[in-house]
Amino acid sequence: MAKIKTKFAERLNIDVPILGFSHSVDVTAAITKAGGMGVYGIAHDPPDKVPGKIAAVRKQIGDRPFAIDIMMPKGMPESETLKSVQANLPADHVKFVESLIEKYQVPVATNKTFFNSVLRTPSYFEGQLQALLDSDVDLVAFGIGLTADAVARLKAKGKVVGALIGNPRHFASYKDVGLDFIVAQGSEAGAHTGSIGTMVLVPEIVQLAGDLPVLAAGGIGHGSQIAAALAMGAQGVWLGTTWLSTEEHASGDHAIGDKLREKLFATGSGDTAITHGSSGKPQRQIRSAWTEEWAAPTAPRALPMPYQHALVGDLLTAIDEHEVDAMLHSPAGQSIAWSRTKRSVAEVMEELSRDALAGLSRAGQYSD
Repeated sequence: MAKIKTKFAERLNIDVPILGFSHSVDVTAAITKAGGMGVYGIAHDPPDKVPGKIAAVRKQIGDRPFAIDIMMPKGMPESETLKSVQANLPADHVKFVESLIEKYQVPVATNKTFFNSVLRTPSYFEGQLQALLDSDVDLVAFGIGLTADAVARLKAKGKVVGALIGNPRHFASYKDVGLDFIVAQGSEAGAHTGSIGTMVLVPEIVQLAGDLPVLAAGGIGHGSQIAAALAMGAQGVWLGTTWLSTEEHASGDHAIGDKLREKLFATGSGDTAITHGSSGKPQRQIRSAWTEEWAAPTAPRALPMPYQHALVGDLLTAIDEHEVDAMLHSPAGQSIAWSRTKRSVAEVMEELSRDALAGLSRAGQYSD
């Protein structure tokens, strides 16, 4: 595979400036082995499980560099438990969820997952952070929120540290905390996202950031878009949706089943929707009865994180466990349009790199 050189890629010692986010250990490892940098998202892993996941990635990649994505949202309850939160959920919200269960004939969940067994609290995030401080992970990115103290502690351990932002005003609060890079994530991105498009956001953040490296994210799934990101001044890209339909995502804790994979294959760039219904924060998903029900005029307004999660956790677990067709969904960005067949991560990386170089070559034809 041809190399694409940027200063940031050289700093990370990777062949192509592609950072790939996934909740799959196998996908994370495969991205790294293919010349990029895999980014394992630990949002769904309790603190005591994080070391094992890191070890599982390291077992596959040896001493190659890889990264972890962590969330540290503000406003989480410290003294609550999942049971105490669920006992005090608003009656109208509970009734609405019950109506969805009845309408779509959703069987009771029998599995225990992150969604129906965990309440996000400051202690939960601190435990995850401590696991990263004790690890040999090379890079840490904050997906939602951060603290200056957390950044300083990670950097003291020799980690490269960055953060995702979706609005220029976020940069103003992050620019002086010692970050090594910024991911400018446009609204086309899957999962939690903002409202400014990638083409607008990236050059604006590049201009604000000065010498601080910026990665582009949001709706990127084709190599020509990587070329465009580099042309806008980004030092690389951050991709997530691209990996959902890969062969490596068919096994492990967060495996994509055949029924959901077919839905992903059938989803076009105009077939996603942003909903607050899953976590309480805006999240882009493939459009389904789930997104439509929470967007209906009769639906209650979603609760803030983590209370919405406590409200719908059992239902989300049941939908996945029993593959309830109408409501089956996945976080996904508009780049899902480029995922049409089941391929290996290595094949995807090869195509992305080849098409990026072709895009850069085309752009060069316009200069003297």
